[in-house]
Amino acid sequence: MQRPLGSQISHMLKARGVDVIFGIPGVHNVEMYRGIEEAGIAHVLARHEQGAGFMADGYSRATGKPGVCYLITGPGLCNAMTPLGQAYSDSVSVLAVTSCLDNVTGKRGQLHQMLDQRAAAATVCEWSEEARDPATAYHLVDRALVGFKSKRKRSCHIQVPIASLGAFADPAPEAVPLPSLPKASSDDLRMIVDRVLAAQKPIFIFGGGALGGADVATDVLRMTGAASFCTYAGRGIVAPEYPLHFGSFLARPDSASALAEADLVVALGTELSECDIWRDELGQTAPMIRVDIDPLMLAQLRAGDTAVLGDAGAILQAMAVAIPARVEDQTSKWDAQKVATAKSRWRSEVMTERPGIVEVADALKAILPDDCMIYSDMTQFAYAANEVWDMSRPGHWHHPSGFGTLGYALPAAIGGAVARRGLPTLAILGDYGFQYTVQDLGTAVELGLSLPIFVWDNGKLGEIEASMIQSQIAPNAVVARNPDFLALARAYGAEAVEPKTARDMQAAVLAAFDAPVPTVIRVTPQMDL
Repeated sequence: MQRPLGSQISHMLKARGVDVIFGIPGVHNVEMYRGIEEAGIAHVLARHEQGAGFMADGYSRATGKPGVCYLITGPGLCNAMTPLGQAYSDSVSVLAVTSCLDNVTGKRGQLHQMLDQRAAAATVCEWSEEARDPATAYHLVDRALVGFKSKRKRSCHIQVPIASLGAFADPAPEAVPLPSLPKASSDDLRMIVDRVLAAQKPIFIFGGGALGGADVATDVLRMTGAASFCTYAGRGIVAPEYPLHFGSFLARPDSASALAEADLVVALGTELSECDIWRDELGQTAPMIRVDIDPLMLAQLRAGDTAVLGDAGAILQAMAVAIPARVEDQTSKWDAQKVATAKSRWRSEVMTERPGIVEVADALKAILPDDCMIYSDMTQFAYAANEVWDMSRPGHWHHPSGFGTLGYALPAAIGGAVARRGLPTLAILGDYGFQYTVQDLGTAVELGLSLPIFVWDNGKLGEIEASMIQSQIAPNAVVARNPDFLALARAYGAEAVEPKTARDMQAAVLAAFDAPVPTVIRVTPQMDL
């Protein structure tokens, strides 16, 4: 039957598999809220549009499904541009649907008016388009959903004029089958297998785009005698106990020496970006085979390298079938003792650079359930943990790489906890980043989430202070007066605790998984280990 277009969009999203929408209603987007309950979609009320965007991001990372947020015109969209940029940077499927003014050319001084709202969102999204009629709105929703399924995931933005949202419209058309990710050809697969088996010292680099092959990745390495690295997003793809796995230490300068020993590098589903390696060149002299679903990534190869357009996870699955038919486990030319020594040295470097953090991280890791999903913020604790914390499961640690925004962890963890009711979720934040989105504690309490919120409180911007000192700049503007985090948490209705020992910290985290509301756990460098 006919309904206002704003209502029809919600019904369309429900029919396409969307169960949760994150957002904040306003006078300009009320028509978008007309059909949410009627369609059977749950709505999560954020306390700030930035939080709504990060919640959608966290939900998407936890489920693999699109995260959807409803936002108002102008400032609502602007507040969410940071999470939209983060989702773009980290390949997360987030769809923002907003209202927009009907006429910005002939009228000035309107509520929430911007010079060009659509263009503003286009700077941080894969695309940003306006739908002035139902057919275009429905087309854009399907365009976003098809893109999320068939290519690299990026954030998208759809805006609909206020008058159009309230105008009656026919229902959206039936959904069409969604395409799949591009698959490499059989010739490409044969080439990869031939070259890996012919190599004396092959090395694989696993990025977040290779998660689909996590169940066979270690077997492929074992069968080929290859060594491996992973990016931060690729942790858990390789079993931590595999003796030739260098872990997530790519950002260590000396990792270039290990890569220089290889006679073939196979990079699977990774940008090898600045935030992956923190240097201009990877360091290998051998040719590289690079597998990615994004053609733009494949345009960055050196002479002699080989590009394969396709899903890295599917490639790994196919290799796990093809290689046993060709060869039994190969004797590796890599030295497992040298790998272990390098990892031990790099771990020691992290401990020296960020004193006290690795020991706390070890204590935290020791008590977490295997299926715990972690969301971390831009904080020294996470920077250290990203390198030294081996994950036993892929896709269970989410960090705001690339765009690198503060304030990510709490709302993203809320989105993840909403997606995984009954399963453990943990947020890791620094004291400064916590204050960017602390108001979303209200949302977490309102939802009754059993969410431990681990706050590493060193009372300053520790990483920036270290950077200033390294640059021979007297530390400036890096110390801020923090609130009483425990009192603030209780004011929101959350539980709060400040453990004095590592054992107390472990007990507090485990108790928080069973608490009826979130628990803020303030941990300081002075905690007794």
